[in-house]
Amino acid sequence: MTAGIPLLETKFYLPQWTADRVSRPRLIDRIHPKRKLTLISAPAGFGKTTLLSEWISALPKRSVAWVSLDRSDNTPASFWTYVIAALQSIQPNLGKRALSLVQSSQPPEIEAILLLLLNELTVIKADVALILDDYHAIETQAIHDGIGFFLSHLPPQVHLIIASRADPPLSLARLRSHGDLTELRVSDLRFTPDEAAAFLNQGMGLEISAGDVAALEQRTEGWIAGLQLAALSLQGREDVSDFVAAFSGDDRYIVDYLLEEVLQRQPDHVRHFLLQTALLDRLNGSLCDAVTSQNNGQSMLETLERGNLFIIPLDNKRQWYRYHHLFADVLQAHALKECPEQMPTLHGQASRWYEQNELLSDAIRHALAAKDFDHAAGLIEQVWPAMRNRQQEKTVLGWIKALPDSLIRIRPVLSVAHAIALLNTGQIDAVEDRLQDAEHALAAVENSKEEQYRSLPAAIANARAFHAQALGDFAGAIAHAEQALSLLPSEDDNERGVTASFLGLAYWTSGDVAAAYQSFDKGLKLFQKMGNVRIAICATSVLAQMGLAQGWLRVAISACHQALQLAGQQPEPILQGTADLHLVLSELYYEQGHLDTAHQLLQTGEELRKQGSTSGFDYFSWLVKAQLTMAEGDLDTALDQLHEAERLYRRSPLPNIRPIEALKVQWWLQQGRLAVALGWLQESGLSVDDEPDYLREHEHLTLARVLIEQYRQDGMDEAMPQVTDLLSRLLAAAEAQERTASIIKILVVLALAHEAQGDLPAAMPPLERALTLGEPEGHVRIFVECGPPMARLLQEAMTLGITPAYTQQLLTALKTWGEKPKVLSPLPLSPTPQPLIEPLSQRELDVLRLLNTELSGPEIANELVVALSTVRTHTKRIYSKLNVTNRRAAVKRATELDLI
Repeated sequence: MTAGIPLLETKFYLPQWTADRVSRPRLIDRIHPKRKLTLISAPAGFGKTTLLSEWISALPKRSVAWVSLDRSDNTPASFWTYVIAALQSIQPNLGKRALSLVQSSQPPEIEAILLLLLNELTVIKADVALILDDYHAIETQAIHDGIGFFLSHLPPQVHLIIASRADPPLSLARLRSHGDLTELRVSDLRFTPDEAAAFLNQGMGLEISAGDVAALEQRTEGWIAGLQLAALSLQGREDVSDFVAAFSGDDRYIVDYLLEEVLQRQPDHVRHFLLQTALLDRLNGSLCDAVTSQNNGQSMLETLERGNLFIIPLDNKRQWYRYHHLFADVLQAHALKECPEQMPTLHGQASRWYEQNELLSDAIRHALAAKDFDHAAGLIEQVWPAMRNRQQEKTVLGWIKALPDSLIRIRPVLSVAHAIALLNTGQIDAVEDRLQDAEHALAAVENSKEEQYRSLPAAIANARAFHAQALGDFAGAIAHAEQALSLLPSEDDNERGVTASFLGLAYWTSGDVAAAYQSFDKGLKLFQKMGNVRIAICATSVLAQMGLAQGWLRVAISACHQALQLAGQQPEPILQGTADLHLVLSELYYEQGHLDTAHQLLQTGEELRKQGSTSGFDYFSWLVKAQLTMAEGDLDTALDQLHEAERLYRRSPLPNIRPIEALKVQWWLQQGRLAVALGWLQESGLSVDDEPDYLREHEHLTLARVLIEQYRQDGMDEAMPQVTDLLSRLLAAAEAQERTASIIKILVVLALAHEAQGDLPAAMPPLERALTLGEPEGHVRIFVECGPPMARLLQEAMTLGITPAYTQQLLTALKTWGEKPKVLSPLPLSPTPQPLIEPLSQRELDVLRLLNTELSGPEIANELVVALSTVRTHTKRIYSKLNVTNRRAAVKRATELDLI
């Protein structure tokens, strides 16, 4: 078990080496643990695993991590979970943070996870070998990319060994040229004549002449499995030389011929057992008994192992086995040829065994192979909720597509699952048909009040809401989501939380931001109530952006701080959530004009984002950075950063209420580039006659500012009445939905329009209202980014006594906003310099000043907007530099040195 997820322990067992096997010192000596990668690449049957078992036998077991891969490991989550779990056999706590991230519902980029793992591997002093067997089973490019990154940054004491039937798609040429690659291939792995003789005569117990051994070795080209098959066919024969002489053909025909010979020479009960169990990926006694309807499965497996019948033990207790892959392939082909009528029964019996042992994915696979579609459908419905929570809809979709369409249509749970799986995989065309099928099927169910059906009407409405959102029908999305809430059973808090959160996003898109905040907050509280703290923390950044869009800066800041405090109480770090929260907080403090705090939060957020955030917030990080750069007056750099944000932007469920292109235009106006701004306006398709639209509000305000600036330059006032009319219509729409932030922004632009025309009396009412609305939440940016025109308006407001303290605060901020920081002349040297070997940094001085208060450690962390661990680190450094051991002594020493 790893983090509550069951893992197949047999995949970690080290293959056992026994003395009766052929030792291969010439190859053992070539496995070079000081190189990054050893690649053992050859077709099936060339002894790759056996070679590694001999190499391992001379090593301490705790220095080797082994993973036997198969097709089920073709998702990054499964693959890296097994790799990290294997490494934990060497050091139990290794990679705990990386493991929690890779298993999260929204894992970060794999490079961020691997950096955490690699940093922990660096600390291990002993040499470590990580062995990935049967790597050819991996077909996912993302996994290959992750292995490439892993290899590029591998610590020198860690060695990766890959055993595969085909070369993996890695940068082998680069590794080869740098001397980081050891390769063992077919030409290396082939048995030499001496090895073949030892194998046939000692390992297989035959007495074959040197000439016959040489002939077999030559005709099999040293292929170990071929020699083993030949030896099995030779057992009990007297015409050895004749058999060897007749032994010819290419590898494929040799395999078919020898397996036919082996099967025909087995007793009937062994032969029947082999053919009946060939369909199993793994075998144990109980499973074999269920499939064969016998009770001798365990003894048969042990007999096959003793007879070298291509069966491989998977654990040290000889409980689980598998057939050699090539042997299994040919067994299955023979089974289909000799007893095709038995195969559905055998698959059905395997399915029931897996179901009884709660291995439902395997049970479904065998039920489908048995064409027992009713049973498969029931199992899929049973496992669907868990698969949906783990975001494995693609797997479910593959299962459902294997079912007859007529069966899906009459099972309401299956129809809903099909619709949702289609939605989550981007296949929306057939969704409505499936939802209608679900409704018809539900109506035909005799007792639709059964537990499995009670939530279906709400699930159907939710799916329709999702479908409407995907089609851009936001009103429809809201209607269906509201219907889902009304239909949900009172005890289904999980689905209710999903619906409330989704409804919040739909409300936001439609412009009803207050309702959006309320609904989304309700969803987060439900998740937290059910213990889904990680989801609640990660989604608080979205809630805070809703608060920002509504103008509730203090509410949004408080929500972020509460979420950070909650995150700090969790046993595992929630890097993605805390990174995003720091970035959102940075923008919120930027809106309030606290640029130093915003910079510190941005830096912390970016550091955390590198470890655990999603790529979607790369865009947001660059946007916040650009806005802060603009506030410092470096518009050229800010525009470059904005361009990078634009490049990284990807559509998401969050509405794009401030398009980057419109923000660029506003900054062009600050640079005096009116012609470029007018060019954008001409291409935008915007008009002063447009109807208000929340999603285009930012663009319409930009249009108004462009026309106001054009009026300032040419004095042609034909457009100004249209501008004020547009702003009045935008204001009415914002007031109807009580969007405070929108109201403030529109009133500011309306005041600027009147100021541009020299009509200060007309400008004062909208400005006064904007100031009155902005003061409680501490809005600064909205006003001060408007530059000199706003300064004139605020001076007039001061004269009239409008919000005097707040107006003075804005006038003070206006003096430095948008100006590059001044480089101050060096101060003269103090006659009494700080008598410290290492001076305190500015951040350490900030912490020191707060140590001279009654604030506790957590309160200091909140004040500085940093983690408590960061405060503790700064405090330790302060104590060290001041040569003290406690807080009181630090304050006393700092006072003596005039540091506080």
